[in-house]
Formats: sequence, C-alpha cells, structure tokens
Amino acid sequence: MTVRKGSETILFGISDLFALIISSFIIIPVTVFIREFGYLPVTYLFGVKNPRITIGSGPSVYMFGVFDIRKYYHMYSWFSFDDIKRKSNFAYIMVYASPILTNTLFALTLNTLIANGFLEDQARFWNRFIFYAFFYVLIDAVPMLMTNGKPNNGMIIYELIRYGKRVDYCEDDIIPSTTQVDNDYEEEMKIIEEKKEKIEKEKHGISEETSESVEKEAVQRQLAEDVQDASEELSKEKGSD
Repeated sequence: MTVRKGSETILFGISDLFALIISSFIIIPVTVFIREFGYLPVTYLFGVKNPRITIGSGPSVYMFGVFDIRKYYHMYSWFSFDDIKRKSNFAYIMVYASPILTNTLFALTLNTLIANGFLEDQARFWNRFIFYAFFYVLIDAVPMLMTNGKPNNGMIIYELIRYGKRVDYCEDDIIPSTTQVDNDYEEEMKIIEEKKEKIEKEKHGISEETSESVEKEAVQRQLAEDVQDASEELSKEKGSD
C-alpha cells in the first residue's frame, strides 16, 4: 500500500504491518485449515480409513475425533488417511480435487455475501480471506511439480484423467498415511527427548563421556565400600571366635 504525505511517499505503513500480522497468524492458517478440511467429507463418501487432520507442528497437545492439535500453531496443517475402501480413478480425482473445490466455494460464498451488502463493515478483512483462498486454489489447480519433483493436486488430477494413473517419478504419497505420520511422530519425539537430555547435561557441564565416567566411578566406589564392609564383618566374626 502506498501512502502519499506531501512530497514524501510511504511504501509500507503501520496499517500494512498490522494487516500483514493478521494475514500471517489468522487468515492464512485458517485458509489452510479449510483447504485440508475439504478432504474429509469427500474421503468419507468413499469409505476413508483412519482420517486425520493435523493442525500445527511439533508435539501433540490434544486430540479429539479426527483432529490432532500440535504445540506450534502457524500456517501448517495437513490431512492424512490410511486407505479408501471404494478405490477408482474417479474417487481419487474427487479426493485430490476436494481442497480446490472447498476453497473455491469458500471464496465465492464470501464474495457473494460482500456483493450483497453483508460483511461490509469488515469487507477488507474478508477480502483477504478471498485473496488467499484463491491463491491456494491456483497453487492446487494449475498442474505443476513442487519440491523434489512432487506433483501438486492439479498434476495428479491431470495424470489420472489423461493416463488413468500417476506417471510422475516421485514415489512419495501425495496425501500421507496416518499410520506413517504417527510412526514418524514417535521417532521425532524420541530424537527430541534425546537431544533435550543431551542439552541439559551440557548445561550442567556434564558431557556424555563425563557422565559415563561418573557412573563408573560411582559403581567402583560402591564396590569398594561393599568389600570394606565385608572385610569388617569378617574381622568382627574372627574376633568373636
């Protein structure tokens, strides 16, 4: 946003900073959640197994139903499932098209409400929702390869329609398996706990080698004390004899 103040031009003002914060911490995360939630009703139609919507990242703090709430909240949410009972190209096309359709419906609904005089007082706020909803529609719908050659939903839909199967060289699942997500989570938490323990030891000036040597010294000291106690007992017994 450009604001003119006399001969001076301000390219980025306080109001823009406030709008950026609102977009980063409210609008984008909610839009991403709506996108991921779009998978759920469609997959239920085809008999989804073990669906999960994970919100945020890091350690899990609360789970209810299909929702897994993580500790670090931002714009990171994803949908996962293990399998679908009624498998067909049409089923998979509908699954991959579901976030596109959901965000499109969400944006058009908001746009219609604003155009008909509703939400006028907060029109600027809701217009940002419309902008980011269509942004994710664009990213999803236009066929393209993403990170490490992984196809987006649009590319998967294109391949299924044209070839009847995936033909890209990426072997990763586009929608992750819930079971695999749980296994990866357990491994990550195990690694994190190990690193935490290591950091705590380093904070107290105890390295792993020092810790091991301290344990050995403690065992040796205990053995020496046990030997000494045993010797004293034997001496007492001989003296009494």
